[in-house]
Amino acid sequence: MRFMVIVKATKDSEAGVMPSEKLLAAMGKYNEELVKAGVMLAGEGLQPSSKGKRVRFSGEKRAVIDGPFTETKELIAGFWLWQLRSMDEAVEWAKRCPNPFENGESEIEIRQVFEAADFGAEFTPELREQEERLRKELSAKK
Repeated sequence: MRFMVIVKATKDSEAGVMPSEKLLAAMGKYNEELVKAGVMLAGEGLQPSSKGKRVRFSGEKRAVIDGPFTETKELIAGFWLWQLRSMDEAVEWAKRCPNPFENGESEIEIRQVFEAADFGAEFTPELREQEERLRKELSAKK
């Protein structure tokens, strides 16, 4: 199973406050443990929403909205993509994480990623073949 592990934004992360050397070192060590255990597939920090944009869809219309976005609790400061056997295992790894924002409270959200089998009959053999082809193309570009 794959899991998206989401580090929720805070007022500090949205203000562009950078982590200390101590926190960067602790996160580096943690990421190293994740990689050595074969858990981590990807992981990145994100710039504040003031540097972002949203595209809002309404039928065929598209509207571009410039950041910053006001609801900090709804924003993401970073993420990992992990491969594990269960949600319980993902929770155990998340509990080992250094506090992403050392000077206060922070939150990590864990969400399971959909796999092809989760979509049922609507995911036709042709769509599965396309998915597999695209994944191979992505792997070849790495």
